[in-house]
Amino acid sequence: MASPAQAVPDTQLGLTNDEISLLRHHQQVAASTAGGSSSRAASRASSQGLLLLDPSSLAALGRHFDRLMQQIQARLDYLSEQSQMVAQQQYDRAGHAIAIADAEIARFHDILRQIDELEEDFDRIRHIRDIVRDCRHRVEAMDREVEQSSSSSRHHRHRHGESSGSSHRRHRR
Repeated sequence: MASPAQAVPDTQLGLTNDEISLLRHHQQVAASTAGGSSSRAASRASSQGLLLLDPSSLAALGRHFDRLMQQIQARLDYLSEQSQMVAQQQYDRAGHAIAIADAEIARFHDILRQIDELEEDFDRIRHIRDIVRDCRHRVEAMDREVEQSSSSSRHHRHRHGESSGSSHRRHRR
């Protein structure tokens, strides 16, 4: 077993409890991959809460952390690339959605413009129709007046001895 000068309690390294747990775990993993007597000593030290300070144990632990950090960095790079791809896809979709929305808004504005034009046409046609209707009513009223005046005139002339046929011809001229 390592002497007190060659080991330090892992609780005195200024690590949090989570970090101490990680150190102990990875010290055992590093020791198991290194093999040999120093790895058994490192494994025992880890289970006792000590960090071996001998060069071979520290070198094995350092290599293990370097590999672990490379794996983490590779995973970070991959996830960063994936997040960029997702962001680009969302940006493209958003751009497409915006283009579709812009087209739909333009279509909506065109429909509103057409509605406005039709309402103006409707109002103009209604106004013309009302004028035509008023003219028709006036003409019909004048026709009634003419007929009434004509019939009363015929009736009046007929009493005075004139024939209705001759008076009718006179009005037509």
